[in-house]
Parts: sequence; C-alpha cells; structure tokens
Amino acid sequence: MPTAHPSGWAHADGALRGPHWLREPADPNALVPHLWSRTAAKTDGVLAVGGVALPDLVREHGSPAYVLDEADFRARATAFRDAFDGYDVFYAGKAFLCTTVARWLAEDGLSLDVCSGGELTVAERAGFPMARVGFHGNNKTLAELERAVALGVGRVIVDSFDEVERLAEVVSRLAGARTSTTEGIGVMVRVTAGVEAHTHEYIATAHEDQKFGFSIASGDALEAVRRVHAAPGLRLLGLHSHIGSQIFDTSGFEVAARRVLALHARVREELGVEMPEMDLGGGFGIAYTTQDDPSEPQALADGITAIVEHECRALGIARPRLSIEPGRAIVGPSMCTVYEVGTVKEVALDGGARRSYVSVDGGMSDNIRTALYDADYSATLASRGSDAGATLARVVGKHCEAGDIVVKDEFLPGDVRPGDLVAVPGTGAYCRSMASNYNHALRPPVIGVRDGRTFTVLRRETEADLLATDVGVL
Repeated sequence: MPTAHPSGWAHADGALRGPHWLREPADPNALVPHLWSRTAAKTDGVLAVGGVALPDLVREHGSPAYVLDEADFRARATAFRDAFDGYDVFYAGKAFLCTTVARWLAEDGLSLDVCSGGELTVAERAGFPMARVGFHGNNKTLAELERAVALGVGRVIVDSFDEVERLAEVVSRLAGARTSTTEGIGVMVRVTAGVEAHTHEYIATAHEDQKFGFSIASGDALEAVRRVHAAPGLRLLGLHSHIGSQIFDTSGFEVAARRVLALHARVREELGVEMPEMDLGGGFGIAYTTQDDPSEPQALADGITAIVEHECRALGIARPRLSIEPGRAIVGPSMCTVYEVGTVKEVALDGGARRSYVSVDGGMSDNIRTALYDADYSATLASRGSDAGATLARVVGKHCEAGDIVVKDEFLPGDVRPGDLVAVPGTGAYCRSMASNYNHALRPPVIGVRDGRTFTVLRRETEADLLATDVGVL
C-alpha cells in the first residue's frame, strides 16, 4: 500500500492535481456560491460584492482590503437569532469587532461576548446594551473586572478559583458604583465537559488538558459553583460549556449537554439551587473550501434543542434558559479579502508536477490562520475574465517567511499576471482581529459594501500610526 510523502501530496510520485478534496473546475472563473457572501457575483469575470465591483473598490480604497458585506452579515446574524428563538445568541467579539458591527448587533437584538478590556471598550463606545454583554477570558485582570462591574455587564464567565475570589472582592468594593449591584453581578461558571471536538487542537476547548474551565470529572466545577453561590455580590446564573469551534453538526453537543445538565441537576439536589441559565457554546463552522459542509442555523437549533430537552426529561429537571455562541458562523462568510498580484513564479515539483506561486500585496500579516492553524482557503481571479485553462496555484504573501501562505492550493486561470486582483472568501473571522504589523506592514482597511456603495468601517493604517508608539522618533 502506498504511503503519503512526508513533505505533502505535491512531492509524491505522480501527484499533479492537488489535495484529494480539490477538484479541477471546468471554468476557473466561476464562483462556488456557498464559499462567498450572499451578494457576491461575477459579471464578465469581474467580482462584485454588495453591488460594488472590486476593481472600483480597490481604485478608491487601495489593496489589500477586507470587504465586509453588510447585508450578508446582518442576514446571518438574524438567521441565528430567529432559529434559536428563546435563546440568547452571543456574537463572538474576538472573531471581528468594531463599533459599526457592535451597533448592527445591538439593532438586530443579539448579545455580545467580549474577552478583554479593549473589546469591552468598543462595546461601550458603540452604545451596546451592557446587560447583553458577556465577559469571557481565563485571566481577566483586576482592572478589567472593575470596569465590567462598574459598567454592569450582564454576565462574567469565571474560569478559576482565583477569579471567583477576585470578582467577589471587586463587587464588594464597588457596591456604590454607578451601576447597581444590589442583586449582584451575574456569573456563569465555565466547565470542562471532557468532549473531544473534531477540530484543530488549538480550537478544541472541552478536553481536560487545556487552560479553560473547571473540570466536571475532577469535582472542581461543583466546587466553583459552591464558591460562587456563597460569595456575597455574586449572582449564580448557571454553567457555561464550549467544546470548540469550526463545528459542523450537533453530535458533539450530545455528550457535553448530558454531562453539563447532570451537574446542573446535582447542584439543585446538593445545594438547593435552581440555576436559571445554561450556555452550551457553539463555535459553528463555515465553508472555507469545497471540502466544508456547514449546517444551517435552523438545523443546528433543532438538533441542540432536541438534545437538551431529551436530557432534561431524563433528569427530571426544567429546561434552563439557553445561550448559544455561533462564533465565526456570522462574520466569517460575510467578508472577503482582495489583493493585487505582484509576481507570478512557476515552480517545478517532484514527479513532473508544477505549481504557480502567485504573490500578493498582503499575507500572514492580514491572515495568519493558514500559518497558525494550517487552515485552507479558496481564491478567485476578481478583476477580469480569462479564457485560459486552470492551473494549480498557491497564493502567497510578501513577508520574509516560507510559511507566508494565504491559499495553499487553488485552481486559478493559467494567465494570472501582475496587476490582477485576487479575492479570498471567508476571511471575516480571526483575520483582521489577529492581523499584525509583521515586517512593519500596515494593517488593511475594512470596507463595508451595501447596495452599490462603500463605507469605511476601519481605515487603513498609515506610517504615522506605525510610528505613533515608537517613542524614539525625534
């Protein structure tokens, strides 16, 4: 039986057509609709999003640029809100957050997860209702907790015994702050359910050997509940569980829900406390390439609701009010990134194969996920049509790293050349939010599009921004 080449498919004898899931398209100009936002379309090879042709957008705003489809974003947000009727639906601020997005979420009735003082600042500046804010994080600072309590966030998700003690002290000290704490600050206890989600190890968060949560199996979770319940000023809301992200179905939630609800029932029996809420996380996946097949919000809602109701019946308990966190599934598909091609280089591989290296004017500074998670992306020629046949290409960045890859494997027209625009879908989550100034690159703007117009959501960084924190500048 043949074995895989240690350097990957491209170095194996006779390998000419890419990884097993990548199929050569009949027309390399065509879009794969489920990879793109709803308004994305091509006319004579030119890609438009929100009714704006990307060549026109680049002429006005430059490249690279993130392109945010407002109509798509809001449609996805409200689809989760409506499918999970009766739930609290929390948007993941860490995926991508700015004041514009926070205002959209507030208007559309969603809640918001923040993980830092900076994200909380954005929510406050946007006027987001603090009662609908949840504050995550495994190591919140004293200053962050003080600010969260003073602002009156709806829930703090505690992650350690140290934090329970620290939060109780903050609430006691700030009892006279401008936000009333007479009923106490809402607290959820993050628990580890011991579920191995089928996802990348860096984004699987419910197994025992990692930094998040209190273990149910060890008894730490029950002890944390006891301490929160006993602490003056802390109002115990319930348990929080999260099995990971880029999850495509509800199968992993079945075991997690069973274990978390069993603890919920035990708390009622041993402490006499009926916790009113429960958060089962979410982290639902999106389609980055044709190998991905995400579920629709309604199917996810039906599946999770059925699981919870079944377990509650089995345990003889009332169903708590549920929260869900769709994660990247809202903003991920709503944004693409457009780049300009700078160079094209043909490289000979083993076994007579060849690959076209298409270098663009961005890279790992605006999308670290390929290097960090070995993530797969797709791409399309965005500025013109082509009659050339498909060629196997790798879209790479301009940084001084061999791992500076944006799209590992894609079929593009064989005549891609300098000056062309290439667009990459599915870049709304964890691309701009994890962007860096590596090689002193300037972070790209986020340009909103809707109904044929553009508007700046986040402006492009300038060299003045780059030097603003360099105190040695004379």
